[in-house]
Amino acid sequence: MLETDNIKESLLIKVRGLCRSFDAVEDRHSKTAKREPGTDNRINILKDLNFDLDAGETVAIVGSSGIGKSTLLHILGTLDRPDSGTVLFRHENVFLFDNGRLARFRNESVGFVFQFHYLLPEFSALENAMMPLLIKGLPKQTARAAAEAILVRVGLKDRLSHRVGELSGGEQQRVALGRALVLKPAVLLADEPTGNLDMKNSEHVHNLLLELNRELCMTLIVVTHNMDLAAYMSRRVTLADGQLVEVS
Repeated sequence: MLETDNIKESLLIKVRGLCRSFDAVEDRHSKTAKREPGTDNRINILKDLNFDLDAGETVAIVGSSGIGKSTLLHILGTLDRPDSGTVLFRHENVFLFDNGRLARFRNESVGFVFQFHYLLPEFSALENAMMPLLIKGLPKQTARAAAEAILVRVGLKDRLSHRVGELSGGEQQRVALGRALVLKPAVLLADEPTGNLDMKNSEHVHNLLLELNRELCMTLIVVTHNMDLAAYMSRRVTLADGQLVEVS
């Protein structure tokens, strides 16, 4: 499924010819080594990469640090732009959107969970989860009801009014997960979502991700070094020479 051009109703994301490179001295998502003077000063992270992803599919991107996993995830979420190539979401090239439409797409269709939760410490769990809804322009009461429902679903019924500093690490990550899913996005992108959690909380987040994938019919792409989490996914891929390769 990495390089098929068949058009299917279930096809959600279609990537073709994706290329991304950085200066050798540029500190980006991938580790780079400095080059000798007089040599090419660009490091190719993604090279003519092709990738198809169906609605509801679960994929783990695994492999060592520095191969471009996070770079790919950020491009799929439109947080970064490729040097060339296309990312089609439901047959539309998202990088042809103007800035306003791209921001709306990112808010409404893509959820993000990172290793660090990036919650706003001055706000409660409920207020943090309401943010995407308020950005969309929904009434405060509607936003509050939807945010409360998703936080209850991720097991935080009794922690709604607690500020970030009053929550455990596992609870903070569940707030971040609730915030990412409150608009029921078509795809959830998770970059090392359990990297800062202990084994018990990691397993809880693993289970939540898969349960919500089924309940919301969302596509799930996870960058992870955690092979236990990767084993839960229906597909596991890695990056080799800038291209995706299926792994067993």
